[in-house]
Amino acid sequence: MRVTKESLLRIAKETVQERAYNDTDIVAAYLTGSLREEPMLGGAADIDIVFVHKTTPKTSREFIKLTPDFHIDISRRMKDEFKSPRELRGDPWLGFEMYDPILLYEREKFFDFVQASLRAGFEFEQIPLTLQRCRTLLSHGRGNWFDISEFEGEPGPKEVRKYMKSLFHAVNAVAELHGAPLWERRILYDFPARAEAAGRPGMVAAVYGLLGANHVNPEKVGSWLNDWKQGFQLAAETPGVDVRIHPARVNYYHKAAKALLDSDTPLSALWLVLHTWTLSAAVLTGDHLSFWRSAASELGLLGDGFAEKVEGLDHFLDEIDIMLEEIAAANGIDPEPSTGFQI
Repeated sequence: MRVTKESLLRIAKETVQERAYNDTDIVAAYLTGSLREEPMLGGAADIDIVFVHKTTPKTSREFIKLTPDFHIDISRRMKDEFKSPRELRGDPWLGFEMYDPILLYEREKFFDFVQASLRAGFEFEQIPLTLQRCRTLLSHGRGNWFDISEFEGEPGPKEVRKYMKSLFHAVNAVAELHGAPLWERRILYDFPARAEAAGRPGMVAAVYGLLGANHVNPEKVGSWLNDWKQGFQLAAETPGVDVRIHPARVNYYHKAAKALLDSDTPLSALWLVLHTWTLSAAVLTGDHLSFWRSAASELGLLGDGFAEKVEGLDHFLDEIDIMLEEIAAANGIDPEPSTGFQI
């Protein structure tokens, strides 16, 4: 099957038309994610569609397999989430999601008003709101760090997942100074350009160090893929696993990891592999859990190494905090952090 950006867009439109015809609760639908730009990574891609509902939807996320390499990723939101343009401008996730999507369907006038309010006066791109979004992300990162800062005992998937969630928000607190948030498949590949734009190129090495990349090489990461894939497939059929570990997404992640390993920055595959493996490990037992533990140990994320990584993450969060304060001071903006949105 020959798949192009145009054919994926056509599938998105057809899917939305069918769903909206059969569900009058759908107010609007729009396309977001990588399909708007360059969707392919390793020859696999997803179609990110957001449905806006009048009432609370029964499920918030759904995956539809098209082929082994392509699937539809459906998210659902309530119309009430878009009521306040002021809050929308300061939201580091929904703000960017609504800033430049492709409208696929509209039952009632909704989209133009929300987007016009979001873009009014070009405030969204100005430093005050940019800093507000970055501070929100930093606040989330610090909150997750607090959850593990006094952890005692042997860390496992739960603690490593919380650690990576904190680091994910921290990385995006830097990345959003110069663009939309970065996501799991390309986060390490795209972060260097954002760190350079922020005048903090040294943060790239810091992030790799916090992941334990200095303990492994690309060949080692590649050698984990077979165990990672088996664990992913088993976890995807296990009740209670994170929604992102879904049978339709095996190649989406696997082919992306292989493509990154073959890129000019092969260790940029580490985030994708470790993140999804950790989500899978939360429901794995026996040998499959042991394989994850072995990899995490090599990265220094288990045993005594975990406390060292948490301490390093503390310093990294502080460094970002100082950077944001310096930017605020240079622009005559209140340096005190604002309250954040929960995601």
